[in-house]
Amino acid sequence: MKNGKFGFGIIGCGGIAGAHIRAIEANPEAELVAVCDIIEDKGRKFGMDHGGVTNFYKNYLDLVKDPAVDIVCICTPSGLHGDGVIAAAKAGKAILCEKPLDISRDRMSEMIDAVDKAKVKMGCVFQLRTYANTIKVRKAIATGILGKMTLADAYLKDYRSRAYYASADWRGTWALDGGGCLMNQGVHGVDQLLWMTGADVDRVFARADHLVRDIEVEDTCVANLQFTNGAFGTIVATTSCNPGETRRWEMHGDNGSICLTGQNITRWATAPIGSDEMAKNIEFTKEASEDGITHDPMALSMEGHTFLVNDLIQALKEDREPYVNGHSARKAVDLILSIYESARTGKDVKVPHY
Repeated sequence: MKNGKFGFGIIGCGGIAGAHIRAIEANPEAELVAVCDIIEDKGRKFGMDHGGVTNFYKNYLDLVKDPAVDIVCICTPSGLHGDGVIAAAKAGKAILCEKPLDISRDRMSEMIDAVDKAKVKMGCVFQLRTYANTIKVRKAIATGILGKMTLADAYLKDYRSRAYYASADWRGTWALDGGGCLMNQGVHGVDQLLWMTGADVDRVFARADHLVRDIEVEDTCVANLQFTNGAFGTIVATTSCNPGETRRWEMHGDNGSICLTGQNITRWATAPIGSDEMAKNIEFTKEASEDGITHDPMALSMEGHTFLVNDLIQALKEDREPYVNGHSARKAVDLILSIYESARTGKDVKVPHY
């Protein structure tokens, strides 16, 4: 920390690093002090374009040793997140890790263990949790306003072009992307469903395949869920839907229904708990709003990243857990991995919980 500011180092200077740097630049207690990328020209240019930063490293192991770095942002391909997190933790640095936490259960456990052992803070990027309506819905469901939960569904119908998958050799691969429309694009929507309902999934049956794009991983997936609270649910995810539909979450119980379309509440209907009456609308239905990432991966609101960068700084100052920690962030990935197992084996799969 220098001049009252936390020094940030970014590992991986690709597209998502832009969201991190804008959040850092928006925070008066943060500054970029170092960057790392395996492509030297790209990394050096990124640093110079953002504050004239000249501390460039081609090897992430060198960046985490930089004494000017207090917080490390992990912006590498998904399958490399574990390497950066573990190295940063061992170096005693705080961490902000992009989604997904990683792409394997064993690796996520290693990361969380490394963070816990080093007693450092790790925040994770699930920015939909920071939006006002998402928080409002989570709080309402937690009060039991919907009664006994019966259904909880997520419809995540995005579009990604052939050019998108051709833009980097790691995209659409099992080794580094860890999956397709679910692990890369849909993981936000899966996390939001779990977080809003406050429920874990017990079992899943799924089908997934690449129906349109010439990639290793799935571009289309449907999954049937059974939650631990007895409710059923559905996840529909794709990047082959042309032109893409606004994402939607629908949650129902015996006393009411709440639906989000994009980030607007488009249905909020409840009845007195235990009344056996038909639910009535208590809010005007609003027009759907969408995050542009349904169609364009770079059309990303900065609100969430700005919140999470500031939250991690405050967590360090207050010595508390970050808003999204590793234990919470892994839930969506554990579910997605079970969905993949079901699609691969054709069997009903029990979802592990850690």
